[in-house]
Amino acid sequence: MAMSGGRDDGSPMMDLNMTPMIDVLLVLLILFIMSIPMQTHAVKVDLPVQNKDNRPPPVEPQKNKIIIYADDRMTWNGTEIANEQQLAQYLEATKQIVPEPELHFQPSPDARYEKVDKVLAVIKRSGITKLGFIGNEYYANEF
Repeated sequence: MAMSGGRDDGSPMMDLNMTPMIDVLLVLLILFIMSIPMQTHAVKVDLPVQNKDNRPPPVEPQKNKIIIYADDRMTWNGTEIANEQQLAQYLEATKQIVPEPELHFQPSPDARYEKVDKVLAVIKRSGITKLGFIGNEYYANEF
C-alpha cells in the first residue's frame, strides 16, 4: 500500500482519506439492517393437498362463501354477518354437516389486513379443514 507524503514543493497534501468514512458508513449500514424488525406475525392455515390422480369428487360438495368488503362488512353466502362471534357460530354449524362443506374465503383487494387476519384466525380456531382462497387473480399483476 502506497502513501503520499505531499509534494516536493512543500505544499500540504490535499487528498481526503476516504477509508475511515467508508468504515463508519459500513458500520452504520450493518446497524440499520440489524434494527429492522422481522415480520413474525402469521396465521398458519393448513390448505388441502391436491389428489395425484386428479379425479373429480363423486358428489358435488356444498360450498359456503365468506366475503370481506373494503368497508369491513362480511357476508356469509350473501347474508350480512355482524361480528366474528356470529361467524364462529356459522362455522360450528357447518362442521356438523357430513360431508363437511367447502369454505371459500374471498377478501376484497381493498379490505384491511387487520380484518382479514381476524377472520382467518376465527376460521383457524373453528377447525375447518376444507378452505379455499378466491380472488388471488386480483393480486397477480402486483408481484
